[in-house]
This record gives sequence, C-alpha cells and structure tokens, in this order.
Amino acid sequence: MSSSKLTATTVLLLTLTLLLQTSFGANNFLSCVCSNPQNFTSNTPFDSSLKTLITVLTSKTSLTGFGQASFGQYHDQQAYGLSLCRGDVSSSDCKTCVSEATTELLKRCSYKKGAIIWYDNCLFKYSDKDFLGRIDHANKFYMLNVNNVTNPDAFNYKTKELLSRLAEEAHGNPKMYAAGELKLEEGKNMTVYGLTQCTRDLSSDDCKKCLYDSIGELPNCCNGKQGGRVLGGSCNVQYEIYPFFKE
Repeated sequence: MSSSKLTATTVLLLTLTLLLQTSFGANNFLSCVCSNPQNFTSNTPFDSSLKTLITVLTSKTSLTGFGQASFGQYHDQQAYGLSLCRGDVSSSDCKTCVSEATTELLKRCSYKKGAIIWYDNCLFKYSDKDFLGRIDHANKFYMLNVNNVTNPDAFNYKTKELLSRLAEEAHGNPKMYAAGELKLEEGKNMTVYGLTQCTRDLSSDDCKKCLYDSIGELPNCCNGKQGGRVLGGSCNVQYEIYPFFKE
C-alpha cells in the first residue's frame, strides 16, 4: 500500500530492524499520511498560505525545536501547521530534517489540504482545519524490533516503569521531552533506553495523557520485543536496548 493512499485513521505496523542506525544523526523517513483527501489548486490563497507556513516553520523550528503557526486572511484560506524536532537534535540537523520533510510531504500529498509526515528527527503537519492545542488521536502508527527478549514479563514491566518516569519528566519540561535509561537486572549487562516527547501546542495535562495513552498501546504492538515505538501527531514514545539518543 502506498503511504500516499493511507487515511488518517490507518494504523501502520512497521519493523524497526529495517531502520536501525549505525550512528546518530540519521534522518530516516518513517511514514506519511494524507489526512485530508480534499484538493487545492496552485496559485490560490490556500496555496500561498501553505507556502508561507512552511517557510516560517522551517526557520522557527530550527531555532527552538518546535514551531506552530497559521496563515490566511479568511477561514477558507487558512493553513494551520506545526513542526517538531526530536529533543536531542541540533539546530542544523533540525532545519535539514524539516526542509526534507516538507519537500517530501508536498510530493507524497500533492495539493492535499491536510497531511503529516514523520522522520527519525522530526515531524511536520498541516491542515486547513485548526488542530492546534488538541491531542491528535487519528494519526498514529507503530514500529518494532522483531527480536524477542528472553524474559518478556520482566522486560515489559521495567520498560513501562522507565517510560512512565520519562512521561512525568516530559510533561513538566518546557521542551516536553525526556530521555533516559534503566538497568534491567543487577549483575546483568542489559539496559533499556527510552524517550518521550510531545508537540508543544499541547497543555501539560494533555501531554501527559497523550504519552500515557501511547505507553498503554505498546503491548499491542511490541510485547516482549527488544525495541518499539508509538508515533503520533501529538506525541511519541520509544524504547530500545541500545542507546539511540544523544545525552
């Protein structure tokens, strides 16, 4: 199935092993959803609003790691959008990611009035409807490492413990981002690493809700797996048995 044909409610199951990184800074494309099937035409007010939105958010996000904005004089001309870079990504890598993401998004969802795209380092989302400040329940997908752990129950318990702790840290952090690690067993050389992050248009309470809902979905996709992610339009959670983020 082509990602350009996915609906906003489609949940994808992808394998993380295809995307394992050999170094930090990889900027892998993950997924794209054309969330509004309605079309717009070139050289129209909405087209102009969207182009302005992309230009402004590309610049703004590189400075702060997050941007949100809307442009358009009248209701039917307005474009709303946000962009987010992962909390450990440098300003230059952030700008590169958002630039690549918007270029790819316009190819995959050409002249669609709503779309969202995910990369390892960033996400970008726009719509002709005002979605800012609300949890995105529609756009979500899973990724997993197909390798199993030897003690699933204990591993799942510790992973949830780590991600829950990081969710508490993230929703109280101005960047709404937290990353950390937890040693699984005394005397055993195994550690689980985790990351939680929200888009900063959410309130602290909504960030917390979004993260805990995503953590609660991990057993559905990634039970006993060595790595997993739940990525959405408002927040994402990830865990691995190797360090995948910068300190």
